[in-house]
Amino acid sequence: MAAETVAASVTAAATSATTIPAPFDLHRLIDFDIALSLWVHTACLPIPRWLLKALEISGDGRFWFPIPISLFSFSSRSPILLALILGSLLDLLLVGLIKHLVRRPRPVYNKGMYLTFAVDHWSFPSGHSSRVFFISAFLIMCADRFRVALDSHRLFHGYFGGEPTDLFLMFACVWSAATSASRVLLGRHFVLDVIAGACLGVFEALLVFHLMKI
Repeated sequence: MAAETVAASVTAAATSATTIPAPFDLHRLIDFDIALSLWVHTACLPIPRWLLKALEISGDGRFWFPIPISLFSFSSRSPILLALILGSLLDLLLVGLIKHLVRRPRPVYNKGMYLTFAVDHWSFPSGHSSRVFFISAFLIMCADRFRVALDSHRLFHGYFGGEPTDLFLMFACVWSAATSASRVLLGRHFVLDVIAGACLGVFEALLVFHLMKI
């Protein structure tokens, strides 16, 4: 009788545990992310694809890696350029590692994408988003240095009609947001991939900025 009572208690506890809703359902989040991403992609199909492709190229690592390396080679070894190079390498490493561990497939409607590395088969996180947000966030953190450099050229004031540093940083923010959005509009990534990539990029900028003591 005692054994039956204990067994009944265990069964009741197990039943009640299974009926308690989980505080966080990852599968429901993923399903919502897939549905939202498809809706955004479909709704924005009228946007010219050449424009989205131009944004894609502007945030490509094959485009950005040579720029700071070349400038660093022919400049006075600027610590900002060195930090951009090291941050880009860190971004490449972290994105590749996370993609390899998570292995989330890209959207089934992703078409016409050239894969550079094997990990590019995977979708989470967005490498473009992490890269452009790293660059824009890092530039914002270095705003004081840019203000001294750009504000010395009075031509910028007369031509743009405003503070050149503020305009430059505003352009960087708009560019990073538009490039990240283009990843969903092109069907390359899901919304959650882009959000995670953006957060990763900001984290990398904070890490590099403080480690390099810019």
